[in-house]
Amino acid sequence: MRLEVSHLTTYSYSDPVALGPHTVRLRPRPDGSFLELGYSLLVDPTPALRSERLDAAGNLVTRLWFEGETRHLRLHSTFVVEVYKPDPFGLVLDSGYRVLPAVYPPVEEACLAPYRTSGDVAGVVRDLADQAAESAAGDPLGFLAILTDRLYREIRREIRHQGRPQTPAETLTRGRGACRDQAVLFIAACRAAGLAARFVSGYQDRSAMDTPERYLHAWPEVYVPGHGWQGFDPTRGMPVNGGHVPVAAAPEPAGAMPVDGSYLGAASSRLSFEVRIPA
Repeated sequence: MRLEVSHLTTYSYSDPVALGPHTVRLRPRPDGSFLELGYSLLVDPTPALRSERLDAAGNLVTRLWFEGETRHLRLHSTFVVEVYKPDPFGLVLDSGYRVLPAVYPPVEEACLAPYRTSGDVAGVVRDLADQAAESAAGDPLGFLAILTDRLYREIRREIRHQGRPQTPAETLTRGRGACRDQAVLFIAACRAAGLAARFVSGYQDRSAMDTPERYLHAWPEVYVPGHGWQGFDPTRGMPVNGGHVPVAAAPEPAGAMPVDGSYLGAASSRLSFEVRIPA
């Protein structure tokens, strides 16, 4: 499947401002699921310094430094990829991964520690994980399939342009949430069951919602020994298998933000922004 994406982000400032360093995570992440045929990132105003690198989570990021003042910042990324993905149902599990809680190989366990940290798990989230594990008779892949289907059926999907993800408990209690909320809830339930899970942002070939505009998407991935990170999309009730292009992955959503930066200006200066991803 060939996917072409054009993503324009415009920040407008009411008064001249000095831009601080910015990190851009909009280039397809090299995870083996696609072939990149072309990529570009146009920046206005032209940065004084630009650096392409891998961040700590293995994402391809662009770091930007600016001089002088401006009333705007425009970031226009485009790319073309050929997407392919193996059958997500054809996994043969390593022996230690066939029963929950999962046992990861010692060589991978330390690397996966940030993706297994659950902190204080709300009771309703713990109950969700326990119910899915019981329904799956402790089978990890069965657990993931049941969790994906349950969130797809029980959480009403919505578009929320701004704001941090809801807490997992809030999404469950409200029974509704944006894709980032469902991803965070899925990750929390997985970690409560002992599974390594992470947050992914990117694009999809079609949305779970019938909307005239396109948006960045978010979904969870779970680490399967012998098969690497496997994606699941609770907004569409399906495993990720060829219609998704990741641009960033991290233990927590903040590490997968598409644009991260700062500016310095007058106290009265106001910021507005617009994102356009043509369908």
